[in-house]
Amino acid sequence: MTQPENSRAGFVALIGEPNAGKSTLLNRMVGAKVSIVTHKVQTTRARIRGVALEGASQIVFVDTPGLFRPRRRLDRAMVAAAWSGAADADVVVLLIEAHRGLTEGVEAILEALNERAPDRPVALAINKIDRVKSEALLALTEKLNAAYPFTKTFMISAERGHGVDHLREWLAQEVPAGPWLYPEDQIADLPMRMIAAEITREKLTLRLHQELPYQLTVETESWEERKDGTVRIDQLIYVIRDGHKGIVLGNKGETIKAVSQASRAELTEFLGRTVHLFLQVKVRPNWLEERERFSEMGLDFNDGD
Repeated sequence: MTQPENSRAGFVALIGEPNAGKSTLLNRMVGAKVSIVTHKVQTTRARIRGVALEGASQIVFVDTPGLFRPRRRLDRAMVAAAWSGAADADVVVLLIEAHRGLTEGVEAILEALNERAPDRPVALAINKIDRVKSEALLALTEKLNAAYPFTKTFMISAERGHGVDHLREWLAQEVPAGPWLYPEDQIADLPMRMIAAEITREKLTLRLHQELPYQLTVETESWEERKDGTVRIDQLIYVIRDGHKGIVLGNKGETIKAVSQASRAELTEFLGRTVHLFLQVKVRPNWLEERERFSEMGLDFNDGD
Protein backbone atom coordinates (compact mmCIF):
# COMPACT_ATOMS: atom_id res chain seq x y z
CA MET A 1 0.00 0.00 0.00
CA THR A 2 1.71 3.19 -1.19
CA GLN A 3 0.84 6.24 0.86
CA PRO A 4 1.82 9.89 0.47
CA GLU A 5 4.20 11.26 3.10
CA ASN A 6 1.64 13.77 4.36
CA SER A 7 -1.14 11.18 4.72
CA ARG A 8 -4.17 11.73 6.92
CA ALA A 9 -6.87 9.29 8.01
CA GLY A 10 -9.87 9.29 10.30
CA PHE A 11 -13.48 8.35 10.92
CA VAL A 12 -16.43 10.54 9.97
CA ALA A 13 -19.87 9.72 11.40
CA LEU A 14 -22.93 10.64 9.36
CA ILE A 15 -25.88 11.15 11.71
CA GLY A 16 -29.40 12.47 11.37
CA GLU A 17 -33.05 11.54 11.40
CA PRO A 18 -34.24 8.53 9.39
CA ASN A 19 -34.40 9.17 5.64
CA ALA A 20 -32.23 12.32 5.83
CA GLY A 21 -30.06 10.97 3.01
CA LYS A 22 -27.12 9.54 4.94
CA SER A 23 -26.82 6.36 2.88
CA THR A 24 -27.11 8.30 -0.38
CA LEU A 25 -24.37 10.69 0.78
CA LEU A 26 -22.12 7.81 1.84
CA ASN A 27 -22.47 6.10 -1.53
CA ARG A 28 -21.81 9.41 -3.31
CA MET A 29 -18.70 10.09 -1.21
CA VAL A 30 -17.29 6.60 -1.72
CA GLY A 31 -18.23 6.43 -5.39
CA ALA A 32 -19.84 3.02 -5.06
CA LYS A 33 -22.91 1.52 -3.45
CA VAL A 34 -21.98 0.27 0.02
CA SER A 35 -25.12 1.21 1.95
CA ILE A 36 -28.75 0.28 1.45
CA VAL A 37 -30.75 3.11 -0.13
CA THR A 38 -34.55 3.06 -0.26
CA HIS A 39 -37.39 5.53 0.07
CA LYS A 40 -38.26 4.01 3.44
CA VAL A 41 -36.99 5.21 6.80
CA GLN A 42 -34.78 3.22 9.18
CA THR A 43 -33.37 0.92 6.52
CA THR A 44 -29.75 1.15 7.69
CA ARG A 45 -29.35 -1.21 10.65
CA ALA A 46 -25.59 -1.56 11.15
CA ARG A 47 -22.89 1.08 11.11
CA ILE A 48 -21.66 0.66 7.56
CA ARG A 49 -18.18 1.99 6.89
CA GLY A 50 -17.35 3.31 3.44
CA VAL A 51 -13.80 4.34 2.60
CA ALA A 52 -13.00 7.33 0.37
CA LEU A 53 -9.71 8.88 -0.75
CA GLU A 54 -9.36 12.64 -1.14
CA GLY A 55 -5.84 13.75 -2.01
CA ALA A 56 -3.52 12.44 0.70
CA SER A 57 -6.43 11.74 3.06
CA GLN A 58 -8.36 8.55 3.67
CA ILE A 59 -11.83 9.26 5.03
CA VAL A 60 -13.66 6.36 6.66
CA PHE A 61 -17.37 7.16 6.68
CA VAL A 62 -19.65 5.57 9.26
CA ASP A 63 -23.25 5.51 8.00
CA THR A 64 -25.21 5.18 11.21
CA PRO A 65 -28.84 4.12 11.59
CA GLY A 66 -31.23 7.07 11.69
CA LEU A 67 -31.85 8.60 15.11
CA PHE A 68 -35.46 8.24 16.20
CA ARG A 69 -37.52 7.35 19.27
CA PRO A 70 -36.94 3.61 19.77
CA ARG A 71 -39.81 1.27 20.63
CA ARG A 72 -38.46 -2.26 20.19
CA ARG A 73 -35.20 -4.01 21.08
CA LEU A 74 -34.00 -3.71 17.47
CA ASP A 75 -34.83 0.02 17.45
CA ARG A 76 -32.91 0.59 20.70
CA ALA A 77 -29.89 -1.32 19.42
CA MET A 78 -29.93 0.73 16.19
CA VAL A 79 -30.04 4.05 18.06
CA ALA A 80 -27.25 2.91 20.40
CA ALA A 81 -25.15 1.99 17.36
CA ALA A 82 -25.73 5.43 15.86
CA TRP A 83 -24.55 7.29 18.98
CA SER A 84 -21.64 4.92 19.43
CA GLY A 85 -20.56 5.73 15.86
CA ALA A 86 -20.70 9.46 16.60
CA ALA A 87 -18.77 9.15 19.86
CA ASP A 88 -16.00 7.10 18.22
CA ALA A 89 -15.58 9.37 15.18
CA ASP A 90 -13.02 12.11 14.62
CA VAL A 91 -15.60 14.31 12.89
CA VAL A 92 -19.41 14.26 12.96
CA VAL A 93 -21.63 15.40 10.07
CA LEU A 94 -25.26 16.10 10.95
CA LEU A 95 -27.48 15.72 7.91
CA ILE A 96 -30.75 17.66 7.86
CA GLU A 97 -33.43 17.75 5.17
CA ALA A 98 -33.85 21.30 3.89
CA HIS A 99 -37.61 21.04 3.42
CA ARG A 100 -38.20 19.62 6.91
CA GLY A 101 -35.91 22.04 8.75
CA LEU A 102 -35.50 22.14 12.52
CA THR A 103 -37.87 19.37 13.59
CA GLU A 104 -38.38 18.03 17.10
CA GLY A 105 -36.19 15.10 16.15
CA VAL A 106 -33.36 17.40 15.07
CA GLU A 107 -33.70 19.41 18.28
CA ALA A 108 -33.34 16.19 20.27
CA ILE A 109 -30.22 15.26 18.30
CA LEU A 110 -28.66 18.69 18.91
CA GLU A 111 -29.34 18.38 22.62
CA ALA A 112 -27.81 14.90 22.73
CA LEU A 113 -24.73 15.97 20.73
CA ASN A 114 -23.55 18.09 23.65
CA GLU A 115 -23.46 14.97 25.82
CA ARG A 116 -22.47 12.28 23.33
CA ALA A 117 -19.79 14.02 21.23
CA PRO A 118 -18.80 17.15 23.19
CA ASP A 119 -15.23 17.41 21.87
CA ARG A 120 -15.83 16.50 18.25
CA PRO A 121 -16.02 18.99 15.39
CA VAL A 122 -19.58 18.83 14.06
CA ALA A 123 -20.41 19.97 10.54
CA LEU A 124 -23.93 20.76 9.40
CA ALA A 125 -24.94 19.45 5.99
CA ILE A 126 -28.30 20.72 4.80
CA ASN A 127 -29.44 18.15 2.25
CA LYS A 128 -32.02 18.20 -0.56
CA ILE A 129 -31.45 21.93 -1.11
CA ASP A 130 -33.21 21.72 -4.49
CA ARG A 131 -36.53 21.38 -2.62
CA VAL A 132 -36.54 24.86 -1.05
CA LYS A 133 -35.98 28.46 -2.15
CA SER A 134 -32.71 30.23 -1.37
CA GLU A 135 -34.33 32.69 1.08
CA ALA A 136 -35.78 29.83 3.15
CA LEU A 137 -32.40 28.06 3.02
CA LEU A 138 -30.60 31.11 4.38
CA ALA A 139 -33.12 31.51 7.20
CA LEU A 140 -32.83 27.82 8.09
CA THR A 141 -29.03 28.05 8.15
CA GLU A 142 -29.12 30.97 10.59
CA LYS A 143 -31.68 29.21 12.79
CA LEU A 144 -29.66 25.99 12.98
CA ASN A 145 -26.36 27.73 13.68
CA ALA A 146 -28.03 29.68 16.45
CA ALA A 147 -29.21 26.38 17.96
CA TYR A 148 -25.77 24.69 17.87
CA PRO A 149 -22.15 25.87 17.35
CA PHE A 150 -21.42 23.99 14.12
CA THR A 151 -17.82 24.06 12.94
CA LYS A 152 -18.89 24.48 9.32
CA THR A 153 -22.10 24.50 7.27
CA PHE A 154 -22.57 22.93 3.84
CA MET A 155 -25.47 23.09 1.38
CA ILE A 156 -25.70 19.85 -0.53
CA SER A 157 -27.80 17.53 -2.63
CA ALA A 158 -26.52 14.03 -1.94
CA GLU A 159 -28.68 12.61 -4.73
CA ARG A 160 -27.47 15.05 -7.41
CA GLY A 161 -23.95 15.53 -6.03
CA HIS A 162 -24.18 19.30 -5.51
CA GLY A 163 -21.79 20.54 -2.81
CA VAL A 164 -20.56 17.03 -1.96
CA ASP A 165 -17.03 17.67 -3.28
CA HIS A 166 -16.63 20.71 -1.00
CA LEU A 167 -17.74 18.68 2.00
CA ARG A 168 -15.33 15.85 1.18
CA GLU A 169 -12.43 18.29 0.67
CA TRP A 170 -13.11 19.89 4.06
CA LEU A 171 -13.33 16.52 5.79
CA ALA A 172 -10.01 15.52 4.20
CA GLN A 173 -8.34 18.39 6.07
CA GLU A 174 -10.19 17.70 9.33
CA VAL A 175 -9.20 14.05 9.82
CA PRO A 176 -5.98 13.57 11.83
CA ALA A 177 -2.52 13.24 10.29
CA GLY A 178 -1.42 9.63 10.18
CA PRO A 179 -1.19 6.48 8.04
CA TRP A 180 -4.19 5.19 6.10
CA LEU A 181 -6.33 2.65 7.94
CA TYR A 182 -7.36 0.49 4.99
CA PRO A 183 -5.81 -0.71 1.72
CA GLU A 184 -6.04 1.83 -1.10
CA ASP A 185 -8.52 -0.23 -3.14
CA GLN A 186 -10.90 -1.06 -0.27
CA ILE A 187 -14.23 0.80 -0.27
CA ALA A 188 -15.92 -0.81 2.74
CA ASP A 189 -15.00 -2.79 5.84
CA LEU A 190 -18.18 -4.86 5.91
CA PRO A 191 -17.69 -8.53 5.05
CA MET A 192 -18.91 -9.31 1.55
CA ARG A 193 -21.42 -11.74 3.04
CA MET A 194 -23.09 -8.86 4.90
CA ILE A 195 -23.03 -6.52 1.89
CA ALA A 196 -24.67 -9.27 -0.16
CA ALA A 197 -27.37 -9.69 2.50
CA GLU A 198 -27.95 -5.92 2.59
CA ILE A 199 -28.39 -5.82 -1.19
CA THR A 200 -31.04 -8.55 -1.07
CA ARG A 201 -32.78 -6.87 1.87
CA GLU A 202 -32.91 -3.64 -0.12
CA LYS A 203 -34.60 -5.39 -3.04
CA LEU A 204 -37.14 -6.94 -0.66
CA THR A 205 -37.83 -3.56 0.96
CA LEU A 206 -38.38 -1.91 -2.42
CA ARG A 207 -40.57 -4.71 -3.70
CA LEU A 208 -42.76 -5.14 -0.62
CA HIS A 209 -43.43 -1.42 -0.06
CA GLN A 210 -45.29 -0.98 3.25
CA GLU A 211 -46.09 -4.64 3.85
CA LEU A 212 -43.30 -5.82 6.17
CA PRO A 213 -39.93 -4.08 5.64
CA TYR A 214 -38.94 -4.08 9.33
CA GLN A 215 -40.13 -7.59 10.13
CA LEU A 216 -37.69 -9.47 7.96
CA THR A 217 -33.95 -9.92 7.85
CA VAL A 218 -31.55 -11.54 5.41
CA GLU A 219 -28.50 -13.65 6.21
CA THR A 220 -25.90 -15.05 3.85
CA GLU A 221 -25.80 -18.72 4.83
CA SER A 222 -23.01 -19.82 2.51
CA TRP A 223 -20.56 -18.34 -0.01
CA GLU A 224 -18.88 -20.75 -2.41
CA GLU A 225 -16.05 -19.65 -4.72
CA ARG A 226 -16.21 -21.86 -7.81
CA LYS A 227 -13.36 -22.99 -10.04
CA ASP A 228 -14.85 -21.25 -13.08
CA GLY A 229 -14.58 -17.85 -11.32
CA THR A 230 -18.27 -17.59 -10.44
CA VAL A 231 -19.65 -17.52 -6.92
CA ARG A 232 -22.64 -19.31 -5.41
CA ILE A 233 -24.45 -17.41 -2.64
CA ASP A 234 -27.15 -19.00 -0.50
CA GLN A 235 -29.24 -16.65 1.61
CA LEU A 236 -31.97 -17.09 4.22
CA ILE A 237 -34.83 -14.61 4.55
CA TYR A 238 -36.31 -14.71 8.05
CA VAL A 239 -39.90 -13.56 8.65
CA ILE A 240 -41.94 -13.74 11.84
CA ARG A 241 -45.24 -15.19 10.54
CA ASP A 242 -46.48 -17.75 8.00
CA GLY A 243 -48.52 -15.00 6.35
CA HIS A 244 -45.35 -12.97 5.84
CA LYS A 245 -43.72 -15.92 4.11
CA GLY A 246 -46.56 -15.93 1.58
CA ILE A 247 -46.10 -12.20 0.96
CA VAL A 248 -42.34 -12.61 0.36
CA LEU A 249 -42.89 -15.56 -2.00
CA GLY A 250 -45.73 -13.83 -3.86
CA ASN A 251 -48.28 -15.35 -6.23
CA LYS A 252 -46.69 -18.47 -7.79
CA GLY A 253 -43.33 -17.32 -6.43
CA GLU A 254 -43.29 -14.14 -8.54
CA THR A 255 -42.10 -11.80 -5.77
CA ILE A 256 -39.15 -13.91 -4.59
CA LYS A 257 -38.17 -14.53 -8.23
CA ALA A 258 -38.14 -10.80 -9.01
CA VAL A 259 -36.16 -10.04 -5.82
CA SER A 260 -33.65 -12.78 -6.64
CA GLN A 261 -33.15 -11.48 -10.20
CA ALA A 262 -32.67 -7.86 -9.06
CA SER A 263 -30.29 -8.83 -6.26
CA ARG A 264 -28.29 -11.21 -8.47
CA ALA A 265 -27.89 -8.52 -11.15
CA GLU A 266 -26.58 -5.97 -8.64
CA LEU A 267 -24.27 -8.48 -6.95
CA THR A 268 -22.87 -9.52 -10.33
CA GLU A 269 -22.15 -5.88 -11.17
CA PHE A 270 -20.73 -5.17 -7.70
CA LEU A 271 -18.41 -8.20 -7.69
CA GLY A 272 -17.53 -8.03 -11.37
CA ARG A 273 -18.29 -11.72 -11.93
CA THR A 274 -21.22 -14.07 -12.38
CA VAL A 275 -23.26 -14.73 -9.24
CA HIS A 276 -25.55 -17.71 -8.66
CA LEU A 277 -27.98 -16.60 -5.96
CA PHE A 278 -30.36 -18.92 -4.10
CA LEU A 279 -32.95 -17.54 -1.67
CA GLN A 280 -34.94 -19.44 0.93
CA VAL A 281 -37.68 -18.02 3.16
CA LYS A 282 -38.00 -19.29 6.73
CA VAL A 283 -40.51 -18.45 9.45
CA ARG A 284 -38.72 -17.57 12.70
CA PRO A 285 -41.26 -15.96 15.05
CA ASN A 286 -38.72 -14.62 17.56
CA TRP A 287 -35.86 -13.50 15.33
CA LEU A 288 -36.23 -9.93 16.65
CA GLU A 289 -35.27 -11.24 20.09
CA GLU A 290 -32.38 -13.50 19.07
CA ARG A 291 -28.79 -12.52 19.93
CA GLU A 292 -27.41 -14.26 16.85
CA ARG A 293 -29.57 -12.21 14.46
CA PHE A 294 -28.29 -8.97 16.01
CA SER A 295 -24.69 -10.13 15.59
CA GLU A 296 -25.35 -10.85 11.91
CA MET A 297 -26.56 -7.24 11.52
CA GLY A 298 -23.50 -5.83 13.30
CA LEU A 299 -25.57 -4.68 16.29
CA ASP A 300 -25.08 -5.29 20.02
CA PHE A 301 -27.96 -7.35 21.43
CA ASN A 302 -27.41 -5.88 24.91
CA ASP A 303 -27.90 -2.34 23.56
CA GLY A 304 -31.56 -3.25 23.06
CA ASP A 305 -32.17 -3.71 26.79
